Amino acid sequence: MYTVTFTFEQEGIAPVVLKDVEPGASLLELALENDISLHHNCGGVCACSSCHSYVIKGAEHLEEKSEREKDFLEVAVNPRPESRLSCQSILLEGEGNIGVIIPDQRLVPDE
Repeated sequence: MYTVTFTFEQEGIAPVVLKDVEPGASLLELALENDISLHHNCGGVCACSSCHSYVIKGAEHLEEKSEREKDFLEVAVNPRPESRLSCQSILLEGEGNIGVIIPDQRLVPDE
């Protein structure tokens, strides 16, 4: 089981802590299931970069980046080494803590 903490670059949005999260879900699925606003223009099929986020803790608990994900991250707004597409960040079997920052989505252009 995991503890996943979502924080936000946009001011005024309080962090959201999800406890007892089971493996197998993507960070996008967790966000949507818990009423956390996270853009996902392509519907979560790795065909855009709108669900871009930063995994600042616990990246070892997520599936590795595919070449396709890496390609889309190159065109994301403000990519960093810890950038991930939330739709492709699937929790592996195990337990631990994962920290995610959702960029200010007001800066994401329409795709």
